[in-house]
Amino acid sequence: MHTTKGERNRGGLKKMPKAKKITGMAPLPQYIMPDESEPEYELILEQVQDYRQSLIGNSYYYIKAGDERCCLCRIIHGGGKVFFHELVDHDRHGISDEDIEESVRLDTGSFSLPGYHPISPHVEQKLRVLYDI
Repeated sequence: MHTTKGERNRGGLKKMPKAKKITGMAPLPQYIMPDESEPEYELILEQVQDYRQSLIGNSYYYIKAGDERCCLCRIIHGGGKVFFHELVDHDRHGISDEDIEESVRLDTGSFSLPGYHPISPHVEQKLRVLYDI
């Protein structure tokens, strides 16, 4: 039984509309911020690739400064042109909130995107101990 948006199936439940496939590939999910804006994923990747200290192991690391707190983030290459952006639990990596705040404080405007900062040499050193082989 085919339903359109808003129709109900036999059980009375509303069916979700399906994403359209383009050229035989399933569409990638689009992630948005709590304020419903999309992060500048491609620009973030371009920025971190310009800084040698950002690449540690197989990931690029950077700091995202928000209104209330700062987060350690990383970009993992997923193969081809796919990159995964994720928040890192910095406490589990031996990196304190003060270390993260120091990265923001030491930044001289290296990234052109507001609110994004390279990691400090101290954070870089801690991550290299864990991830450089």
